[in-house]
Amino acid sequence: MKIKFIYIALYMLAVVSATSCKDILEVDPQGAVSAGAPTAESANGLVTAAYAAVGNDDMIGPMTSMWVYGSVRSDDAYKGGGGVSDVADVNFYEQYNLTQPDQAWMHPYTWENFYIVISRANSALAALNQLSDEDYELRKVRIGEARFIRGHAYFMLKILFKYVPYIEEGLSKDEILQISNKVYTNDELWNKIAEDFQYAYDNLPESQPEVGRANHYAAAAYLAKLRLYQAYEQDENNQVTGINSSRLQEVVDLTQEVISSGMYSLQPDFAENFLDGYDNGPESIFAVQFSISDGTAVGRLSFVTGLNYPHGATQFGCCGFHAPSQNLVNAFSTDDSGLPKFETFNSVELSSDDITPTGVTMDPRIDHTVGIHGHPYKYRNQEAYIFDNSWVRDPGVYGWFQSMKEQQAADCSCYKKEGPFIGTSKNIDIIRYADVLLMQAEAYIELGQHDLAMPLINQVRARASQSTGRTKLADGTPASNYLIDQYDGVNLAWTQDNARMALQWERRLEFAMESPRFFDLVRWGIAEETLNAYLAVEKTRRDFLSDAQFTAGRDEYYPIPQQEIDFTKGLYEQNVGY
Repeated sequence: MKIKFIYIALYMLAVVSATSCKDILEVDPQGAVSAGAPTAESANGLVTAAYAAVGNDDMIGPMTSMWVYGSVRSDDAYKGGGGVSDVADVNFYEQYNLTQPDQAWMHPYTWENFYIVISRANSALAALNQLSDEDYELRKVRIGEARFIRGHAYFMLKILFKYVPYIEEGLSKDEILQISNKVYTNDELWNKIAEDFQYAYDNLPESQPEVGRANHYAAAAYLAKLRLYQAYEQDENNQVTGINSSRLQEVVDLTQEVISSGMYSLQPDFAENFLDGYDNGPESIFAVQFSISDGTAVGRLSFVTGLNYPHGATQFGCCGFHAPSQNLVNAFSTDDSGLPKFETFNSVELSSDDITPTGVTMDPRIDHTVGIHGHPYKYRNQEAYIFDNSWVRDPGVYGWFQSMKEQQAADCSCYKKEGPFIGTSKNIDIIRYADVLLMQAEAYIELGQHDLAMPLINQVRARASQSTGRTKLADGTPASNYLIDQYDGVNLAWTQDNARMALQWERRLEFAMESPRFFDLVRWGIAEETLNAYLAVEKTRRDFLSDAQFTAGRDEYYPIPQQEIDFTKGLYEQNVGY
């Protein structure tokens, strides 16, 4: 059973009307916890409130799904919606060169939301630090959970903004106001965040009685993820200057512990990662928990992707955001041996007329990821759920394809519509087992042990090849002409360069529209070359991108919100290039 994290917990911090770091980080804890007498029960409630904060996001300040920051800002997706002025801030991000520090509508809210998470975690830690192990048998476990949550928030802030103020528990208001976002170097800040995951790794049990809680292996996986990012060393202009082999070895060791535990595996069908009823399954290592029909007015629902459903379909009706790019759709095509068309994939602009049971050969993950005219939408092959071009909101701007992974069918018991907006109780995975496999494969490749990476990548490809049962048309035929094969060293010479190329492609196809893409490109040091090459072609297809340009040394990260710099009277330093 899921932990039902609620918006207002008995022991949570005061409701925060957040407009600056002052509001978030200087708020005095309210409720049942007195400053001098925390109890085991109240401290546990504060940890629950910290968990809850991770899922307290929406389209305005996303934290769980990074569809705006990691998908639209990459070559995977367009903003979508009703033209460029519809939620214009996302269009600014997609153009890169329009992103500015004084934007006040989206990334500043994400900054604030993550600092609310940190504030709640710090309040929990302050209470737990006043207890002894005798007072509370699970004290170290709950500290581990609070530090895991805090580590997650700081990790996300770091990959979004690079340099952020690191606020620990127990600091006074005056002390908080003296902490710059440049106290630590890039590498030092990685290490500071790693301390939280290391504590969690050392103190959390291998399993938890409540599945929503982080455990030892979740901490191992997250620490591996951090070390993988840290391994790609960056200079002050955000350029990768080297890859640290000792950090890569840590990734290998930590991921191997998760793999060897026997507690996790790939879901047999890729679809099961994106369907209600499979939450907290064997592939889910850590997920944000949601619920419905739990006695509250609208349930503990996720609305963060609630704008991204087909706009013209009567069963959905809003709002057509997060449209797969033409480049992404093309990337799912395969050659005669069932491998990606690494060099030629984007030379032809595929349409629904090409993606048919007898058409261009495709990786099966296309029909788990993209809504295509004439194909079943969200694994429903009844007539009402066959995707139709009339469902597309603004094809003249954003093309004919629709996102699908993050959606749930309207007849799902997990689905609820509030006005025009849609929420579901489907969990959002932060780390799943496929990521662990591919993190280890990546580390092996960069260590020069690329032969060890092939079977890891092939596990993911083998699962994809077996994931066609739910994507069939009503007559039992496949919606697309599926052809995918594993690497054998003959169909692609397994050099380090080719193994790296295969890994990078696998990550894109496996996690397409799930948001890691932009952050992967920055980590690898290839964001500028990849995204400007993408734009050069997309500009011939999509007029709205005609002036878009990615600038190296600036656009790898968001600007520090200007309101935060103003509030701290210039203590926070703006990121390079802004």
